[in-house]
Amino acid sequence: MNHSNSELSWRVGGPQGSGVDTAARMFSYACAYGGLYVFGRREYYSNIMGRHSYYDVRVSASRQPTSHRETVDLLVSFEAETLARHVLSTVAGGVVIYNVKDEDTPLERITFLDRRLREDLTAHLQEQGLPPTTAGLLEEARRRGVQAFAFPYDEIIAALADKLGVHKSVAQRTLNTIAVAVSIGMLEYDAQCLVKALQKIFAGREKIVRLNVEAAELAYEYVRTNFDFEHFAFRLAANGLPESPMLLLNGNQASALGKLAAGMTFQTYYPISPATDESVYLEGHHTFPLRQGGTGSVVVVQTEDELSAITMAAGAALTGARSATATSGPGLSLMVEALGWAGINEVPIVITDYQRGSPSTGMPTRTEQGDLLFAVHAGHGEFPRIVLASGDIVEAFYDAAQAFNYAERYQMPVIHLLDKNLASTTMTVPPFDVEAVTVERGEVAVAVPENGHDPFPRFQPTENGISPRTLLGQPGTLHWYTGGEHTVYGRVTEDPAVREQQMEKRMRKLEVASREIPPDEKFKVYGDASVPLTVMSWGSNKGAILEALELLSADGIAARLVQVRLLWPFPAEELTPYLEEANPLVVVECNYSGQFARLLQECTGRAPEYLILKYNGRPMSGQSLYEALKRVHAGGAERRIVLRNPLE
Repeated sequence: MNHSNSELSWRVGGPQGSGVDTAARMFSYACAYGGLYVFGRREYYSNIMGRHSYYDVRVSASRQPTSHRETVDLLVSFEAETLARHVLSTVAGGVVIYNVKDEDTPLERITFLDRRLREDLTAHLQEQGLPPTTAGLLEEARRRGVQAFAFPYDEIIAALADKLGVHKSVAQRTLNTIAVAVSIGMLEYDAQCLVKALQKIFAGREKIVRLNVEAAELAYEYVRTNFDFEHFAFRLAANGLPESPMLLLNGNQASALGKLAAGMTFQTYYPISPATDESVYLEGHHTFPLRQGGTGSVVVVQTEDELSAITMAAGAALTGARSATATSGPGLSLMVEALGWAGINEVPIVITDYQRGSPSTGMPTRTEQGDLLFAVHAGHGEFPRIVLASGDIVEAFYDAAQAFNYAERYQMPVIHLLDKNLASTTMTVPPFDVEAVTVERGEVAVAVPENGHDPFPRFQPTENGISPRTLLGQPGTLHWYTGGEHTVYGRVTEDPAVREQQMEKRMRKLEVASREIPPDEKFKVYGDASVPLTVMSWGSNKGAILEALELLSADGIAARLVQVRLLWPFPAEELTPYLEEANPLVVVECNYSGQFARLLQECTGRAPEYLILKYNGRPMSGQSLYEALKRVHAGGAERRIVLRNPLE
């Protein structure tokens, strides 16, 4: 297969509330049903209706894509704003499909088009002697070798209403299906795969399935009859059903499933983007079948604020429930007081932090890796916590499960860092190995018979700092939980010797965790492990870096990725050999200041030679990283490289 037949970058755009997400789900499921690999990326504004959103779906017949592409092979549009924002990103040989009524819309009449973008587009068109309209943009695209096809959405919707005898407003709801069917037709892809996708998405609603199948057939037939796409270089061919089952899911869902596999029975949340979707997914699956038979369940509570969320989760953890709360940066900020309370009382609680654009409200629906130093240092004073970060959807599942083991084994809060990019990334992945998920409850005290009024030494010092943990309600285990420094029984004290004893006991656990956690849970090495060109990173940059390394390898440039997964306690000793060999050392992250690079230097003394950063709220792509790393390899690149794309 040549490239055009084996891989495709598809983008759909339109106003929020018009069905963009559903269209992307249809296209993704249709491709997955044909045995193709899928990678999806969702971008949207932080309002409910009206503002522009778009969805990228990258499809491959031969390998699993791990990153989005910033360029597009096939762009399908609901309205004029999609043309304005994305036509310039369409590659030569690609296709743009647009609504015929948007063919000549002045840019100044597109309500939500940002002023900066409108001015940039106008200047670009004026340089080429073209008018500042969608017609000008379409002509510019044609000059670059892009084919543009006007599609009569209203005509197809009217025909559908007549055929089925339904009101036009009912037929209008199939707009997204029509857009996908047009794309399927252009790609000469098996239309039955789209039918399967519709049956999946609208399962149990036969009238809606029939309505959408009819709409798809009309759109598909129109394309085959009226569009001359012989010169369109891209085609997709179904491989048939995958040899083994595949899942198609996003990061929110993977994390939620990992928690259920680990035996979580209680989660709290206060609604906040992009974390809310995880808890909503859990609410939708609050009961579930167990491997050994029977039914499991999870209690999910929406609280009145973030402080209530973490304190309620901490209370549940003290009863013995595997307990978590999910939030984003602003919510984690509000939880810090209770985070310290959990630290001093050695509460095994998991906090899932979906990072987003910051500070303050920032950009609620855009991605960032800005919470790293906060997660490591948040809270007044000193108390142990574990911080880990997932690099992809598969890791999100297993890390979400492992976080509970860390929390209960070492009796401390665990912060699991994800981000908006991972939350809204959709991928085809093999089914998770649930059998590989272990449950480690740690040192749990055996129930003791009632023994007068003698309290239980919950915070008894031990060699490793870990004391037998009692559960609220256990007979004979009376003790106190306060926010103050305490004796072994939990009684508040300011005795200097006891203070030293308890502080050293708590902090000793972090030293033990650092020794006991295996190196392969702390970091992973990809690429040629022996070469000096070293990329070091964390979190969701992983997929883009792996793709960049593949592109570099095709150019004969060998490089390696050291992906750090355990951020605290920082694995300084284990990373030292790689740092000594690195020449140059390149750190990649999605924030302004290079927070990981600062943590690396703080813990090891080694600063990177190059920083590659992105902080516009959009994730890195493999292509843009490849270009940056090529400049690094060639020599002469600036020490701080910022990846920019004003068209995202």
